[in-house]
Amino acid sequence: MIDETVEEIQGMQTHSSSTVAVKATKALEELLDREYATVEEFHRALEQNGTVLRGANPSHASLQNAVRGVVDIVVETEDDTVEEAKEHTAERIEAVIEAVESGKREAAENALEVLEDDTTVLTHDYSSTVIEALRLATEAGKTVDVYVTEARPRYIGRKTARTLAEMDGVEPTLITDGASGHYLAECDRVLIGMTSIVEDTLYNRVGTFPIAAAAREVGVPVTVVGSGSKVITQGFVFENEYRAGSEVMPEPAEGFDVSNPTYDATPVALLESVITDEGRELF
Repeated sequence: MIDETVEEIQGMQTHSSSTVAVKATKALEELLDREYATVEEFHRALEQNGTVLRGANPSHASLQNAVRGVVDIVVETEDDTVEEAKEHTAERIEAVIEAVESGKREAAENALEVLEDDTTVLTHDYSSTVIEALRLATEAGKTVDVYVTEARPRYIGRKTARTLAEMDGVEPTLITDGASGHYLAECDRVLIGMTSIVEDTLYNRVGTFPIAAAAREVGVPVTVVGSGSKVITQGFVFENEYRAGSEVMPEPAEGFDVSNPTYDATPVALLESVITDEGRELF
């Protein structure tokens, strides 16, 4: 399960960073079915596998925090037996997963204040928190038109469009990333998720920065929504990921290079607000 989860994360088969954090944390349950001679041996296995899971995507703050929230606490606790250490690990896994899911849920609930009835928003990438906020808005009787970017080169936005198309009250329109500037003038707000916010910089799916910059130019407010665990003030260094050039151009590149970054950096000064489970912060 751990190896499969690492491959899934590295292959970006799971797109939402909150979902990635939950999957990585839950994968540690595999260790509870193995036999260990001592508590120290179990701790070593927990640390080693935690490092492997965190290494699957060093850029996801929620993944890093979630896995550390299990491993560090268990290893620092002086359990007397392997069974006690396993029970402690199971409890921490459950607690961490609940914290991630509740953080996402509460952030989505807080986002309702910026989703008025009969509004038009533009979203980028695939954010389970944004999707949850839109679902809650429709349950409250609101209608929302949503422009959804494809989120190239992996076309993650297509999954967002398909998901929103199943919701009553949401009218999604899929557009290319480059067309976002063309449609922004029709939007009341940009609503996007986040991979992480580190000090004064938002790191998110590549393409976020030009959308935020264009939105500022045409006077459309940009709101970022996500769990507060993704907002880091210190102790975390963002590492970008560069994926295979074949995702951009399947045929061989002859005479030129193909660069394929997964994330970009957006100054928080371009944002109107950040909404987390702790509330809404204006900029």
